[in-house]
Amino acid sequence: MWDLCGMARHEAGLKQALERIPALREEFWHDVAVLGSGETLNQELEYAGRVADFLEFAELLCHDALHREESCGAHFREEHQTALGEPVRDDARFSYVAAWEYVPNSRPVLHKEPLMFEFVKPSTRTYQ
Repeated sequence: MWDLCGMARHEAGLKQALERIPALREEFWHDVAVLGSGETLNQELEYAGRVADFLEFAELLCHDALHREESCGAHFREEHQTALGEPVRDDARFSYVAAWEYVPNSRPVLHKEPLMFEFVKPSTRTYQ
């Protein structure tokens, strides 16, 4: 995730991450060993559940980063920048709150809620 879906990302790396995550998830479920018993609170089971959650979240994060074809805030897509390295926004297509629904063994579903800007309008920052 750090290398392929970090602060700066690009389409090829995001697609590579989306290819690798299902294999990592399969390896995790094949090799996971939860110590302890069901007789008491089993923190090892809780930890294993968190790792499983993180693998699902990683996949959703990569789908969102791949879908969002712009650079805005901390979402910097290397192929969406000016010649001077400034971010290129696409407010016409991406002015919404995104919530991705994880669907096992299928593509995630994107739910959108439009953003309304009444007082402050979106603008591109310059870092020069």
